[in-house]
Amino acid sequence: MTKKLYYDSAYIQEWSTVITSAIEREDGSYVTLAETAFYPHGGGQPCDTGTIGGIAVLDVVLEDQEVLHKVAQLPGQTEVDCAIDWSRRFDHMQQHSGQHLLSAVFRELYQALTLSFHLGSDYATIDLDLGELSAAQLAEAEQEVNRQIYLNRAITSYFVTAEEMAKLPLVKLPKVTEDIRIVEIEGVEHNACGGTHVSSTGEIGMIKLLRSEKQKGNIRITFKCGSRALAEFNDQMQILSLLSAKFNTNKDEIMDRISKWEQEQKMLVAELAVVKEQNDSYLARDLLASMEEGSRVLTHMSDGRTLKDLQSLAAKLTALTDLPVLLLSAVENKAVLAHSGSAEFSCGAFFKAHLGRYQGKGGGSDKLAQAGFPAWEDALAFYNFAKGQF
Repeated sequence: MTKKLYYDSAYIQEWSTVITSAIEREDGSYVTLAETAFYPHGGGQPCDTGTIGGIAVLDVVLEDQEVLHKVAQLPGQTEVDCAIDWSRRFDHMQQHSGQHLLSAVFRELYQALTLSFHLGSDYATIDLDLGELSAAQLAEAEQEVNRQIYLNRAITSYFVTAEEMAKLPLVKLPKVTEDIRIVEIEGVEHNACGGTHVSSTGEIGMIKLLRSEKQKGNIRITFKCGSRALAEFNDQMQILSLLSAKFNTNKDEIMDRISKWEQEQKMLVAELAVVKEQNDSYLARDLLASMEEGSRVLTHMSDGRTLKDLQSLAAKLTALTDLPVLLLSAVENKAVLAHSGSAEFSCGAFFKAHLGRYQGKGGGSDKLAQAGFPAWEDALAFYNFAKGQF
């Protein structure tokens, strides 16, 4: 059986050992080692990566207490030097220790037990047995968990027997009855856990709670610890700096400037709507006046109008004529067909019957239908076809 060095110390980064077996499976090549510091998947924590004999370790799994290392290829020698991807390992240590401390804080403040823990590549989450959590409570928990970090409490791990475990104030009883490993945060909690952890809360660095949300009747907390939290802060500061430059103001006045900008935009949108309404009315009269005598359909092709604009124009036109109205937008490759209700055909049915051969998708009611096309050539071909059907 492999000697698990990650239980001796989570800080072992390099060591030399021998390969005890090599296994070929359908999904790749695996080796076992006499000693390993590679942590396998387990307890919500992803596995370590690194190298064995200079060959990349792709995955690490635990099977029947044996650690299997999936490698890019089998090493050519049995005596090998091994190295952990330390940045990945230390990141996992920060996140996992941060989760223990955060769960302890939520338990202390709100009597909320942690139901599950997930450590992803970008962020971590815990699910709490809480029905509600206010923004003020979330902020209180963040303040308290970071206060506990600053106290730099010792974090230790050790194995106990079932008898020794019975004397400890455990958060939750483990499923195993042998090889029971305890992770203790001094003065905070005792927790049965097989993961890798930092040696003191100070090494967690900081914890940032990103959000809370309902999840199957419970509350899910998304958070980042240590270097991830610092990177999150730097990203937000970069966005804040860009906004400051964009609005030509300092960060303390950005929200006021954005509020003012929003009001200005609302006024501009309202003014634009009035102008568009007037323009549609003028254009509708011009289109009717310029129609050739005997026309059976009113058509118009626009270079800049959106689908919404076409629908508005169609409403203006059908209020002034009983002729079918066919409109095309070059900017969006969209078509609109409409009539006042006096026509003897359904716009939606017409589109449904003919769009397919032009790769168009859309539909509508008897009096109004719209469609989009993947390319301008398709839209124009359908437009020309439709003109000839009336």
